[in-house]
Amino acid sequence: MKGQRGLIILSAILLVVAFALATAGQIDAPLQELLARIDPALATRLRAALPDWMADRVVLPLLIRPAWLIPFALGLLCVGGALTFPAHKSIGRTRLH
Repeated sequence: MKGQRGLIILSAILLVVAFALATAGQIDAPLQELLARIDPALATRLRAALPDWMADRVVLPLLIRPAWLIPFALGLLCVGGALTFPAHKSIGRTRLH
């Protein structure tokens, strides 16, 4: 029950953040632009700290996506995770012989 509630809360937070990012600025503003507003050298430091294959195949595709897409996708994953938890504890059955 605690895991399900935690995922529901986390998904709500992530979906609110995604909505705020989508409505606060341009809807198609890439994540790299948002990070550059926070710290201009953050994306460069991130790419330098990671291996080349990870920077090119994982980080770069994420940086060119809209900023709201990542928290939105993570929020949907948390919703799905919360829905897979059982709603109640199962009661053990006794066998009748």
